[in-house]
Amino acid sequence: MTVLTTQRLVLREWTEDPADLARLFDIYSRPEVTRWLGAPGLPLTDPAQAADRLAMWRERHAGHGGRYGTWAIEVRDTGVVAGTVLLKPLPGRDESVPTEDIEVGWHLHPDSWGHGYATEAARAAAARELAAGTREVYAVVAPGNEASMAVARRLGMTHVGRRSDWYGGESLETLVLTAPVAGA
Repeated sequence: MTVLTTQRLVLREWTEDPADLARLFDIYSRPEVTRWLGAPGLPLTDPAQAADRLAMWRERHAGHGGRYGTWAIEVRDTGVVAGTVLLKPLPGRDESVPTEDIEVGWHLHPDSWGHGYATEAARAAAARELAAGTREVYAVVAPGNEASMAVARRLGMTHVGRRSDWYGGESLETLVLTAPVAGA
């Protein structure tokens, strides 16, 4: 199911199609991608884990009515899945209860780095959330991940320092995109 489209991209649900699962495994089994994520169970080590990861994402977003998700970034011209864009409530320090703060994030396959896909996908997801009335959308970035910091800056996000009130208290670089004030 298509969630959003941009000039070059289709943001859609990841599926159980073998090609999607193979690409998901290829992305999340790569140390150069997963080293920045700090998520349990990464990098993936067995292709069967891709279906488990997809099921986890579906469960996480089941109650959101399509507003939030972890979606495939598909390049329109080629049909290649470049990576993932996510839009979701940030987990609190305990990691089990979501906060009111909304995160936009991106994870791309190395063969899709440097094409502007992360910026384009994240811009569309963040813009949709701001248009829905959310005042701020955050990006949280592992210290040292200069590529993601650059994407966040291209989105127009402002670096507000490190925060440790999400993801179990891990100290992460935090950037924020604030909705324009009406009439300003």
